Amino acid sequence: MSMSLSRSVLNVMHLGKTVPTVDGPLTILHDICFSVDEGDSLAIVGASGSGKSTLLGLMAGLDTPTVGQIWLLDKDISGSDENTRAAIRAHHVSFVFQSFQLIDHLNALENVQLPLELVGMPRAEAAAKAQVWLEKVGLKDRLKHRPKTLSGGEQQRVALARAFVTEPDILFADEPTGSLDEQNGQKIIDLLFQLNQDMGSTLVLVTHDTALAKRCKRQMVLNAGQLILAT
Repeated sequence: MSMSLSRSVLNVMHLGKTVPTVDGPLTILHDICFSVDEGDSLAIVGASGSGKSTLLGLMAGLDTPTVGQIWLLDKDISGSDENTRAAIRAHHVSFVFQSFQLIDHLNALENVQLPLELVGMPRAEAAAKAQVWLEKVGLKDRLKHRPKTLSGGEQQRVALARAFVTEPDILFADEPTGSLDEQNGQKIIDLLFQLNQDMGSTLVLVTHDTALAKRCKRQMVLNAGQLILAT
């Protein structure tokens, strides 16, 4: 009987991040090591200032570490230039943010189809695919609505549709329920994991939300820039 081996899609090796301040160098992350397998879900939890969002930005290639290496989808993004990292993000990575990050002058459909157009998909095809995803998140009657006319929960559902429409290999989420009330937050959690399961995308998120963290297969705790617990 053959056994299928999980593929590691993210490897973080002895990662450190130090930034200059008026009082001297400040170490935000110190000697962080872990890996994430394909299809896995990982929650990074910790108090404010523990380094969670900094770590997320480094893993996504939005920033570069001071020391250590990050391998994302078999590419050393810690040693890559911004153009290379941007190309990897465009074709393999999606994001969900606490503040939604929707473009105000675009309606829901245009917001969701934009990442497809940015990688070269024809506009009509991108719009058709975006509509399918907005229907999946329950917004088929909100296609032409701009962000300001949508509730917070609806805006985050647009953001989820935008994140999954590109069928990413890995999705990074930064406090995805942080701007929502408990009821809408729970709906977004359910939808996030339903889409994650349906697509098979790897999910890495940072959160203060213990209910959200417990839904992940694994949890990692950061304290003052150091990894103190991983499951």
